[in-house]
Amino acid sequence: MLKLSRRLQLIADFVTAGSRIADIGSDHAMLPVYLLQIDKCPSAIAGELNRGPYEAARKQGADAGLSSRLTVRQGDGLSVLEPGEADTVTIAGMGGSLMSDILEAGYKAGKLVGVKELVLQPNVGEELVRAWLLERSWYLAKECIIEEDGKIYEIMHAVRSAEADALNAQLYNGDFLPLMLSKETEYSVLKKMGPHLLRDPQPILFKKWRHELEKLERICKQLSGSDLPESARKLEQFKAEINVLEEVLKCLPMVKPLSS
Repeated sequence: MLKLSRRLQLIADFVTAGSRIADIGSDHAMLPVYLLQIDKCPSAIAGELNRGPYEAARKQGADAGLSSRLTVRQGDGLSVLEPGEADTVTIAGMGGSLMSDILEAGYKAGKLVGVKELVLQPNVGEELVRAWLLERSWYLAKECIIEEDGKIYEIMHAVRSAEADALNAQLYNGDFLPLMLSKETEYSVLKKMGPHLLRDPQPILFKKWRHELEKLERICKQLSGSDLPESARKLEQFKAEINVLEEVLKCLPMVKPLSS
């Protein structure tokens, strides 16, 4: 029986029991092999673009005696999937920009037909993934944030629903934040920081965004040394973003945030 990292375990926990899974960018296929070993999923597809990880995934399935239930395919993103083959798609360990591009290409090619849930773990650019889910009417049912081996990860569980647009409208309503922000700014903050994460703020959320604020402040310091009009414009934008983020963090109901 494989033992997963905490990050992969949380992704596995989000997968609905009994669903056929397609793990895109599967690397060594640890997630689908584990889900098959515990009989949470009846079958799995592991998709991998690069030859080395593809071969490693095949070996992992064969060594576990799961070749009859695990199909390993080499290809780009959701191109490895046929419509109706999977109930759940998992994508983890890549940037949010690439992840949203993969989802959009798969959507346009009809590869998400029949898929009922998405479990997504972008390494950066989480707001781009949330924006894609909103645009394509997937309801963001759950989120979690964790730290493992010095890195912070956000995991999203999205489901297909006929009421997704109405549910998302409620989810991305920032009235719970005791701040005087425009609706546009509220919406931007919720996409950036996570609507569920802000409603139930954990210490690790504060740690992540303090680090992000430090990055923004370093950028502002660099921009302040430039005489270019474009630099001055960007400086004002970053300062405004810093002010909003600081206001949001101050208003969240946390007992004792983690130290940096």
